[in-house]
Amino acid sequence: MDNGKNNEGPTKGRDLFKLLWRGSTKACPLCGQRKLFKKWVHMESNCPRCKLHFERIEGHWIGAVGINTIVSFLLLVIGLAIFFYATYPNIPTGRWVFWFAACFGAIPILFYPNSKTLWTAIDILMRPIEERDFKTGKGDDFVNIQEVLPSEVGENL
Repeated sequence: MDNGKNNEGPTKGRDLFKLLWRGSTKACPLCGQRKLFKKWVHMESNCPRCKLHFERIEGHWIGAVGINTIVSFLLLVIGLAIFFYATYPNIPTGRWVFWFAACFGAIPILFYPNSKTLWTAIDILMRPIEERDFKTGKGDDFVNIQEVLPSEVGENL
């Protein structure tokens, strides 16, 4: 019986805000586990609690780089717009250019860990969780879709 709700996969009952909030605060988007980073940029490969493998497909982190770039440029444009609006018509240049370059050059570095978990949350919303996205318990071997279906991949090239 169809009640109009999507009840498939481990993300059932999860709403958009909760996934994105957890992702933007460096937590596992599925279970909310914190402390996913050993160092500033070194992220655990699996969630310690729910065992979600964060790099779900090859090239997964390209999306995190994209999110980081978008947020960095958005903050730069907003900062410059506020600066130009506040100082118009005598907009100072010179040392302010270097100040903006230093401050907004640090944003991608500071936001990088958040962009990784945020991208994982966005990826979960776009591609629902599958069983192969979790650690199997047999070491760190995960299913690579290109190894599972090589004939289909070869036909589509």
